[in-house]
Amino acid sequence: MSSLHDTDFYSWTQQQAALLRAGNIASLDIDNIIEEIEDMGRSEKRSLRSCLRVLLMHLLKWQYEPQRRSKSWHVTIVTQRSNITEILEDSPGLKSLIQIVIATAYPKARKEAAAETGLQLA
Repeated sequence: MSSLHDTDFYSWTQQQAALLRAGNIASLDIDNIIEEIEDMGRSEKRSLRSCLRVLLMHLLKWQYEPQRRSKSWHVTIVTQRSNITEILEDSPGLKSLIQIVIATAYPKARKEAAAETGLQLA
């Protein structure tokens, strides 16, 4: 049997919020609440990794193709730096993971920059 969580996520969230406000802990869908909270954390980490990947890719292109530097690249660099700052301000707990996230984002950024520029990976 499908639960409200599976069939109407929005209504499920509203129901769970109402139960919390009422202090009706026994009626909460604890397993799905736990899953959703964990998913929210993973989503924040994915957003940070995505912004870092785009930033690193553009910084690599900026460094290795100075003749092709453009306003668009500059705007992307500024925008991604701003996005990263906002993510870290909203979720300061991610600061402790920044080196790990960079380590996973950099190889992808490097491959994407090479593909876009036609430069060979060393």
